[in-house]
Formats: sequence, structure tokens, C-alpha cells
Amino acid sequence: GAIPVALPAVLTIVQSVGAMDLAKKGALVTRLDSVEDAASIDIICFDKTGTITQNKLSVVDSIPLSGNKKEDVLRIASLTSHKEGMDLIDLAVIEYAQKSGVSFNEYKQVSYTPFDPSTKRTEAIIETGGKRFKAVKGAAQMIMSLCHDVDKGTIDEVNKTISGFSKKGYRTIAVAKSDGDDLNNLRLIGLLPLADPPRPDSKSMIDQARKLGIKPMMLTGDSIDIAKEISNQIGIGNNIIRIADIKDLSADQQLKIVSECDGFAEIYPEDKYKIVKLLQSGGHIIGMTGDGVNDAPALKQAEMGIAVSNSTDVAKAAASVVLTEPGVGVIIDAVTISRQTYQRMLTWVINKVAKVIEFVVLLTIGFFWLHNLLLSLLGVSLLVVANDFVTMTLATDNVKQTSNPNKWNVKNNILASLIPALFYILDDALVILIAINYFHVQWNELTTLVMLTLIFNSQLRVLIIRERRHFWSSLPGKGLIISSTITIVGFVLVGVFGILVPPLNLFIVLTSLGFSVLFTLIIDFPKYYLFKKFGL
Repeated sequence: GAIPVALPAVLTIVQSVGAMDLAKKGALVTRLDSVEDAASIDIICFDKTGTITQNKLSVVDSIPLSGNKKEDVLRIASLTSHKEGMDLIDLAVIEYAQKSGVSFNEYKQVSYTPFDPSTKRTEAIIETGGKRFKAVKGAAQMIMSLCHDVDKGTIDEVNKTISGFSKKGYRTIAVAKSDGDDLNNLRLIGLLPLADPPRPDSKSMIDQARKLGIKPMMLTGDSIDIAKEISNQIGIGNNIIRIADIKDLSADQQLKIVSECDGFAEIYPEDKYKIVKLLQSGGHIIGMTGDGVNDAPALKQAEMGIAVSNSTDVAKAAASVVLTEPGVGVIIDAVTISRQTYQRMLTWVINKVAKVIEFVVLLTIGFFWLHNLLLSLLGVSLLVVANDFVTMTLATDNVKQTSNPNKWNVKNNILASLIPALFYILDDALVILIAINYFHVQWNELTTLVMLTLIFNSQLRVLIIRERRHFWSSLPGKGLIISSTITIVGFVLVGVFGILVPPLNLFIVLTSLGFSVLFTLIIDFPKYYLFKKFGL
């Protein structure tokens, strides 16, 4: 009777109900445990592009350099783009060039090298008029380092222009082409600022996360000025740092700085995994969003990896939650539903611990007091069946999520279970004493009465433990009310008509039920104090 035989079934059912609720909100759960893990998340790392921002790049302007024209910058940038590759920068460049009426029909793209995070550029070999040249676009600093015509004045001018765009939240890429017969003799053509505005719901999501006691952090490969601007726009904060600035520090120093910052800029995809691991080493429970192949390790490492709707298949396979619709507001729904799931599981655990304490202590006292076992084997079986089926309905009980992350505290859970258990042991002892001295029941009848008392106590205990405040503060779920009512009425009939067990007088059965109700009402007040004291 003390073994939690229903534990696997109850936890699976509770988590499955949570997963179904999330699916209705537009989030598919691929790892069932993540429904519980999300309740404990205290930091969520948001990938900027595609999560915080719309991931809809658009070219804002064309900035020519070295005597070139705007059309020249757009033309070379378009020639280093490949529409079929569905690269967002390529598509944005081609679209802007077409809107600007730039023609490049006389040019032929001989080869195309897609963007590589390690080189931070896209290349293409272009043929026109029987001659070939190389066209390159990518990160401005990287492109300038490849060009031979860039002097200090040009560098200062480019950096000033980039800084101005960065403060507006724009990314800036540089465009270059080879000069003469040497394909590696690159000459800087100009700059293209790219806009990727925040999602309309990003700011409200960040605000809600903070209200739930979760710290938001932003991760991006963009420059620190862009990161600060976007971070300020959505309300995360401007304490943004570079991962390179802390790489030479000790692990403790790194953890301290990372725990206090609002996000990271100029990171590589592999840095996301390192950041998640570092935060976890400090005892934090991490949520992580991402969409690309390179995000997969971080998504898999986080307690709740969230793949946004436009993610690659690899990212979705690594994540524990996959969003099916654009927008990230469902992340807050995931946390809220997970905390509700946690509260249902916490109710089951506290109820089970209290029931085991009552069961074991009562049988021990009864053995030394009356020199016999107070429950028959059949009685134990009926007790287990009656209680476990009812507690399974906790999966759909009405619960309220907490305003802070939930973490299992075994000590507090046991202490919170102890007081209700002791009160019910006193109830059991009084019922036995009255039955022997006033009702003069036989031993077989006494075992029936003890079984009924334990069942009544268990049904009523669930109704007060499920609510962290006083039991009347919220209405139990329909399934819990129906199952508890059927169980109580059913076992009253079992006791009176002697179905499978020795029969009892109706008055004796109702007396047992009355004592259970009375002690339940009394227990609710110390329970309320204990739950508040232990932060349950």
C-alpha cells in the first residue's frame, strides 16, 4: 500500500494533458519531460533573428564608395545572390535591386558559393563580355580585409557609416568586386544596410516573461550596437557583451558576468551551446530558442529547446518544443501550462506522501496496540484502486500557475505532507477507539471500517491539498469532483451491503465519513499556513 504504483501512469497522464494543451496553442512537444522542465525555467535565451525579430530582411539603402554609383552596388550585390538558395539576404538584395530597376541581364553567374559562417561572406564568379570577375558580399570588416584599395580614410568612413546604421538597429554588409585579371584583387564597391524589425509581440512577451520571474537574454551574431538597439526596443536591456570579452576569464568570473548580462552579440553558432552550458553550471534551468542547423546543439542541451515555426528540420529534431505558427507569444503559454502541470504533479506527490505516512504509521500503531493487522489484503487492494483512479483525474484539475519558477524541494514537500498525515492518523485512531468501545464491532468489521476511513480521508485530502490557499478558494476540476463523489458513495454502499468485505451498520459508516469531513475542515487551516511557509 505504500508503494506509489500509480506514479508512472499519473505523471505520464499529467504531462500528456499539458502537451495536448500546448498543441492547441500552436506548440508541439517532442519530449514529454520538457512539459515539466519548463515550469522550472528561470532564464530564456532568445535567438534574435527569427525569434525576437521578424526574420524578414529588407535593404534600406545603397551606399556607394570609391566613386561608384548606387546601381553599381546593387548590381554587384545581386550578382552574388542566388534566388533558388532561399538565403534571406540574397532574397532581400534581389528584391531591392528589382524595385530600383537595376538591370544585370548581360551578366552570367558562372559559379556561386553560398554564405559560410566561418568566412562570413558570399562569393560568385561572373562573366560578361567574354571576361570574368569575382563578386563578393558579406560582413563589412571581413570584406574590407580582403580589399587592396582600402586606406585608413576609407576604413574610418565605413566604420562611421556602419556605426550610424547600427544605432538604428540595421545590419550592414559590404560589397566588393575583383579588378583586372586577378580575381583576388578585390575593390570595395559600397555598403548595404539591412533592416530586420522586431516582431510586434516581442516586447509584450519579454514583459510577460519578467512577470513570471524569468530573465530574458538575447543572443545574436550581429554587432554589439545593433544588439543593444534591438534589445532596448523590446525591453530586454542594454547590458550586452561579447563572448570574446570573457573567454580568457575563469569559469566563476564568466558565470558571474553571464548571469548579470542581458545578452550576447557577435557570437558564432557554437557559442550558443557554450552559453547554455555555462548558465546550467550555475544551477539555472534554461530555455533556448533557435531556427538553424547550427542551433541544434544548444537546443538539445537546454532543458526546453524551442524551435520556431520556420526552423530547419535539424533544429526541430533537436528541440523539445516546436512552434507551428509564426510569433513567439506561445513560449509564455508553454511556461504557464508547464507550471500548471507542475502544480498538479505537486498535489499528487504531497497527497501520496501524506497517504503513505498515514497508512504506515496507522498499521504500525494498530499492530502494537491490537496485536493484529488493521487491513486485510483485499482491503489494501481496494484502497489502492480507489485512491489511484481518483488521483489520476488531477491531470485535468483546475490549478493556478505560480508567479515564479517551480523547483522540487523534497524536504519542504515532506514537511508539508507530515501535518495533514498526523491529523488523519488521529482521526483513524479515534474512529477505531469509538468502534471498539461504543459500537463493539467484530475484528472483521473493524478491518472494513479502517479501509473505509482511509478511503474517505484520501478522497477528502485531495480536495484540500490541491488548493495552496484555503480549499474554498477555487473549484476542483469536473473530473475530480465526479470521481471523488462516485468513490465516496460507492464505498459507502460497499461497506453497508458488504460487497467483497464484511458489512457494517449505515450509522457506523456515516460516522466514519463524518469524522473524515470534520478533520478535513480542521486540517485546512494548518495546511494553508504550512504551504505558505514553504512557498508551495
